[in-house]
Amino acid sequence: MITDTFDNQSPAIINPAPKEDAPQVDACIVTFSHEIEKFVAENYADGELASLWCASGRTPVYLINHNGKRFAFYKTYVGAPVTTALIEDTLTELKCSRYILFGGAGCLNREIAHGKVMVPTAAYRDEGTSYHYMPASDYVDIPNHTAVAECMKANGIPYVLGKTWTTDSFYRETRNNFEKRKADGCISVEMECAGVQAMCRFRGLDLYPFFTSGDLLDAPEWDDRGKQYSSGGQHDVGHFRIALALADFVS
Repeated sequence: MITDTFDNQSPAIINPAPKEDAPQVDACIVTFSHEIEKFVAENYADGELASLWCASGRTPVYLINHNGKRFAFYKTYVGAPVTTALIEDTLTELKCSRYILFGGAGCLNREIAHGKVMVPTAAYRDEGTSYHYMPASDYVDIPNHTAVAECMKANGIPYVLGKTWTTDSFYRETRNNFEKRKADGCISVEMECAGVQAMCRFRGLDLYPFFTSGDLLDAPEWDDRGKQYSSGGQHDVGHFRIALALADFVS
């Protein structure tokens, strides 16, 4: 069974091996939006650091210089297997131990998440990737959620803490499963967090994830200090500014 897949008793056939001349960065920012990638490439990037390759083609990794720090940035693809694998590939191309992961997610509890960044505290493992990186369990904890929350608070960004539901198949998010996950404390549903966190735990990396939804940041308490960060929508370039502030905060 897939829940018995984790094997720490024998070596992997293929392992990421860091290049001796791999560039050092303070953190790597990863997102899913092609529109945010275009915005970053045109407005923040100071050239390219590396390339990640798979059958889908080349993924450029951009350099961002910010407040005296060096950050990497790239656009990944939807789904835990490829998102996890591309981060594994960065372990060859970059010297980095901190990863900021952000993107759109479904909101399971509008009453508490409306107008706020969703900060996951644990991820329900309704996918396959995580079972290759850690023993079976219902959830994988997100240990750095406190740092993400502290950054949001410091920047005046409304946020809410809660569990997330990571699924491999959004067309099979049934009503019964929705109700179960919501009752269990999940406030969001997405497709990557559990797999990426399990891999980061296995590799000794620090993951700092947050999610946004289409009605993000239109809460009444939103003030002038935070308006620079968002106007709503998963392709909102303001979400990158949140990620950049988070990268700066944790590095």
